[in-house]
Amino acid sequence: MTRTGVTDARRIVVKVGSSSLTTAAGGLDADRVDALVDVLAKARSGGEREIVLVSSGAIAAGLAPLGLRRRPRDLARQQAAASVGQGLLVARYTASFARYGVRVGQVLLTSDDTSRRAHYRNAYRTLDQLLDMGAVPVVNENDTVATDEIRFGDNDRLAALVAHLVRADLLVLLSDVDGLYDGDPSKPGTSRIPEVQGPEDIEGVSIGSAGKAGVGTGGMVTKVEAARIAAAAGIPVVLTSASQAADAFAGRATGTYFHPTGRRSADRLLWLAHASTPQGSLTLDDGAVLAVTERGKSLLPAGIAAVEGEFSAGDPVELRDTEGRAVARGLVNFDAREIPRLLGRSTRDLARELGPAYEREIVHRDDLVVL
Repeated sequence: MTRTGVTDARRIVVKVGSSSLTTAAGGLDADRVDALVDVLAKARSGGEREIVLVSSGAIAAGLAPLGLRRRPRDLARQQAAASVGQGLLVARYTASFARYGVRVGQVLLTSDDTSRRAHYRNAYRTLDQLLDMGAVPVVNENDTVATDEIRFGDNDRLAALVAHLVRADLLVLLSDVDGLYDGDPSKPGTSRIPEVQGPEDIEGVSIGSAGKAGVGTGGMVTKVEAARIAAAAGIPVVLTSASQAADAFAGRATGTYFHPTGRRSADRLLWLAHASTPQGSLTLDDGAVLAVTERGKSLLPAGIAAVEGEFSAGDPVELRDTEGRAVARGLVNFDAREIPRLLGRSTRDLARELGPAYEREIVHRDDLVVL
């Protein structure tokens, strides 16, 4: 049976992993890249479909030119490899898509670019404009400058968040595994799970080791988590191998199809929940927890009992209850050093004593997501 969630999709985000683009020793495999581009170009032919490509492979592509035998563990050498490899990766895509008269545009993101309101809008506008002009955006994490604190961690999660950002109709995750299995696919007796209606369909399924690629950072765990994020945002997901990409775009029953489990949202709070790393925490009293989590209110100074960490205004922070449980996450309006003298006080009193700049929320409702 044809998957109408696939065939009806007009704006599609496609993620491809390093193992589907590179040789075992590192370095781009031109034939693999061309094979992928052949499928993507056909899928968008006629102008009815738009493709955003989230591509891994920058670090892997930079290994061989730098004389590295394997992916380095330290961040500095990963960034160096990405610096060399990202240019090679985009050049290869540019040449391959040029065979079809299609332009590509490079978009490099960090989580910091997309959890802040203005940066989020800029990222959306750039991607949307590229699509309107008939180009294929090639998105990757900005590995050359991203630090541990502002990294997405894997391109599967990045792809899910990009799908939300561009308001995609479908997310396709391509790797070296042809779907989600109910066990280790290398062992006999396991079978592919064709569809996932909700989390209950994969309860108890062991996904810890399946699909781990030697030159990438992801595995089946990250792909299922990405599918969960996208599905919760109302976006269907196909998880399959790069070799079956053509069948996936045709809506055939290949790989694993994740049905949407939530409603679409146009806001950026999904990014705040899944792409940000808290730089500190605020402990809320019981009344503030209730106001934030159930009444949709902003966090005011009067509801804060304690502050931890070193952060600046605009940084993401975790909001905790008195038991230490994280109940929300938000972008804070004050530096950590300013907050202790504000604790437990009303904004009116603070404005009278410290000035009008202090008559505001610690975390505004628009910059807050309940976990």
